[in-house]
This record gives sequence, C-alpha cells and structure tokens, in this order.
Amino acid sequence: MIKRRQTRAVQVGAVTIGGGAPVSVQTMVKVDSHDVEACVRQILQFEQAGAQIVRIGFLDLDSVRNISAIKSQVHVPLVADIHFEAELALEAIRQGIDKLRINPGNIGSREKVEAVVTAARAREIPIRIGVNAGSLQKDILARFGHPTPEALVESAVQHIQILEDLDFHDIVVSLKMSDVPKMVRAYQLFSERFDYPLHVGVTEAGPGLSSTVKSSMGIGSLLLQGIGDTIRVSMTGDGVDEVKVGREILKHLGLRQEPILISCPTCSRTQWDLLPVAERVQAYLEKLDKPLKVAVMGCAVNGPGEAREADIGIAGGKGMGIIFVHGQVVATLPQEKLYDELIRLIEEM
Repeated sequence: MIKRRQTRAVQVGAVTIGGGAPVSVQTMVKVDSHDVEACVRQILQFEQAGAQIVRIGFLDLDSVRNISAIKSQVHVPLVADIHFEAELALEAIRQGIDKLRINPGNIGSREKVEAVVTAARAREIPIRIGVNAGSLQKDILARFGHPTPEALVESAVQHIQILEDLDFHDIVVSLKMSDVPKMVRAYQLFSERFDYPLHVGVTEAGPGLSSTVKSSMGIGSLLLQGIGDTIRVSMTGDGVDEVKVGREILKHLGLRQEPILISCPTCSRTQWDLLPVAERVQAYLEKLDKPLKVAVMGCAVNGPGEAREADIGIAGGKGMGIIFVHGQVVATLPQEKLYDELIRLIEEM
C-alpha cells in the first residue's frame, strides 16, 4: 500500500491536484493552437482515452483568444502553457483558462508578474511552475555548471519566492529532466522542503517504447515513494498513447481502480493459441472501469495458480482451457469457446 505524501490541494476546474486527491493524468495538445477545430478534435480523443487535464501551448494573442471557443466544446480542464509574455497569460485568464503554466521569472517586470498574479487570484486560477532542465535561468547554470537536481530545485525556489512574496500560494510545481535518476532526485529533494503538489514527468522521453520505459521508471519510482499528484507521460507521438501509458502506470501501482490483465508470455510449454485470446480480452477490459483481475494463462505450471488467484481466469491446456471464477473451476472448454464464455462470465459478475 502506497502512503501518499500530504500536499496542499489545488483546484483545476473540476479536478483537484494534491490534498490526497487521486493522481490525475494529463497530456498536451500537439496541433497548432490557432486551429480551434483541430484542437477540439484532439482533446475529445484525449478525453475518450481517459485524460483528466489537457495543456495547450500558446505562442501569440491570436491563438490565446481561441481558448473560450475550445473550452466550450470540451469537458476537461485546460491549462495554458505560456512563456515570456505576460499579456498572453492575462488574455488566457480573461478567456477562462483553468490553470496557467508559467515561470514567473521569465514573463517580464515585477509589475507584469503582479498583474498576472492579481488576475489569477481574482479568478481562482492556479499556476504551475514548470522547471525544465533545458531552460534553466542563466544565474542558476552559472552557479551549478549543469542542470543538476539541485539546480532544478533552486530554480523552482526562485520562482516560488516571487509568487509567495505576492501572497500567492495556489501553486503546482514540476521539475522535469530527461535523465531518469536525476529527475527522480530533483523531486525527492523538493519534496523534503515543500508541500506544494507535484506534476511529475520525464521530459523529452522519446517515442513509443523509449518514452514508455523511461516514464514508467521515473514516474513509477516516485509514485511508489508517495511523491506525485498529477502525471504526464512525455512522448514523441500521439497524446492518446501518453494517456494510456499514464493510466497503466497508475493502475499497476494500485492508484487507479481498473481491470488488470495477467497474461502468460507463452513459451514452448504452451499448447493453445493464447495470444489472440489475450489481445481480445485486453481490448474488452479497456472498456470497463471496475476493478477486476483477469488471468489468461498458457500451461499447467503457473496457469492454474494465477487463474485461481484472479477474479476470473483461463488456465490453458492442449487446445483447451479451464475457467476459474474466484478460485473455483466453472468450465472446461475447447479453445474456440474460451473467449466467449470468459466474457459472458465477466458480464455476469
């Protein structure tokens, strides 16, 4: 059982980050934010995959002015990712954005920062301080020489101090690096000093398999320590895949109650065509939102034990299989009938 680190609660639309709330999954729009239709289409796909918060990058006022049109057609809270120009942040607030991702130290003079903070406070809009190894302040790099975990924490401290001096505490923090051990250490160091909720992710993690592995190691190791309140898998590719990987990480840590498939990797002992059945079961389970442990096993060595311990499962034999429900054998069937009977029994359950 993971003991979550206690953090402050920050409200992002209808989603709570921190304060003991369930860990939420985020992703980011990957189309031009000038194109309202494309943004809406992609966000709706993210919602279908299970995203709970979506971030959009904005480069100019024309794109920021699309926020209200986008918000009116989607259902999840939206985050505006803005750098360097305070006016973009102010316009995002006027447009009804749910959260800002800015670094107060890079959006201009103190007067401009004050204007953004005052507007955010009035609308109860939180700010995420997003520290990234690739964009540390020059004075931080001069002191530390390289983007070290300590350098990232110091960068966050500088930005936090600006907001705290303005009596603003509705803050979420991220400290992202592409180096997994350093990224983990940065979050650990920060957690020892602050109780602000943390947005956790391995940045620039690469495409597909690379991102899946790096993100699972980095995000997963922190969540196992109770560190992390919202996550984003950073993948060079489809944001839907980011969401799916993020949900899988949470599911297998017991932080999200969804069906789990235990499936045999197969070997020369397997005497039935397991893979097509396992793939069909996986696709079926993706449509369910209830906690259920399902086993699809290949032989008599580990199969009966895993199937018996699952809520429901198949233990395969030579061209056939036994179905267990809560540890009891309920059917012995030829391979071609196993899937249909398994699904029938799941739906009965």
